[in-house]
Amino acid sequence: MRGPVDPYALRTLPTSECAVLLLRSIVNSRTVNSHNTFRGAEQAFQHNGERDVNLLLERLSDAWAWLEAHALIGPDPNQSGGWQRVTTRGRTLANDAQAVAVVLAEDRLAMDLHPLLESKIRPYFMLGDYETASFSAMKAVEVRVRRLADASNSLLGTKLMQEAFKPDGGRLADAEADGGEQVAMMQLFAGAIGTFKNPPSHRTVAYDDPTEAAEVILLADLLLRLLDRVEQRTSGPA
Repeated sequence: MRGPVDPYALRTLPTSECAVLLLRSIVNSRTVNSHNTFRGAEQAFQHNGERDVNLLLERLSDAWAWLEAHALIGPDPNQSGGWQRVTTRGRTLANDAQAVAVVLAEDRLAMDLHPLLESKIRPYFMLGDYETASFSAMKAVEVRVRRLADASNSLLGTKLMQEAFKPDGGRLADAEADGGEQVAMMQLFAGAIGTFKNPPSHRTVAYDDPTEAAEVILLADLLLRLLDRVEQRTSGPA
């Protein structure tokens, strides 16, 4: 007899990884029930002479709770009495080798993104198109800088950032900030665009890490929020 998750994995792996193993063991079931799953696991663990059945069941319960918390399993709308189903998202992720990383990256983006990103970028990310999501997020920053600085379309990437934020003269530079702060702001925008926007526009970049893609999007989100403050400063009193 075998339980839904290998006992060694339950003893040694993080809850998130145990949860994905559990998900893979139940993904082909039309409906699932935690009570039935735990009792079946208990019988298997006892039959196999596992020394710590209660601990294993607690770890299995933790894994089940993780799946529920991340909406990978949920109520079966056609049954009562605690019956559940693997959700559509759960079925999609069950056989994804990066399932844990994908879920945790999605958690990073659980907050509302800047309005210029929310409706356009999140769908790309949720579909797993991390390159387009990252590139488009940084492109939104570039477009916003060009508009606020009233810069020529011929100015691109890092050169646009350097011109817009150059100390003592850049349209978006804060004249009241000291020179070091002005340089830092220019370098922040130029570095972000040069690192995460320019390379994908010139060659294919394999953005296969959902965590990195989420962080790039959050960086773009921060830059756009800084630009909100720049716009308030440069537009003057209403």
